[in-house]
Amino acid sequence: MSQKGFLMYLKAGAENEYKKRHEKLWPELESLLKSYGISNYSIFLDTDTHILFACLYCPDDFDQAALTQEPIMQKWWIYMEELMETETNKAPKTKDLKEMFYLK
Repeated sequence: MSQKGFLMYLKAGAENEYKKRHEKLWPELESLLKSYGISNYSIFLDTDTHILFACLYCPDDFDQAALTQEPIMQKWWIYMEELMETETNKAPKTKDLKEMFYLK
């Protein structure tokens, strides 16, 4: 099992709507993420910069490229696009982070 951390970028003023939509996460999206072995997925907001920090656990052989091709994942990105900085394929703009310390 691996831990993955990354940043995403929320548009100013979208904080409440972002939280509201995640509180009502689609059951089919939750099932999809779990089917890929994703667990303990948390997202935190820096309210000064609107940067989101995400942290999750995934299998060592996690296939992120395959997950991005799943129709429900792409549908979620379209749903969230107005709230976030995105790439040309509607995926949220992200920046992977390198793990520097882990306390077990």
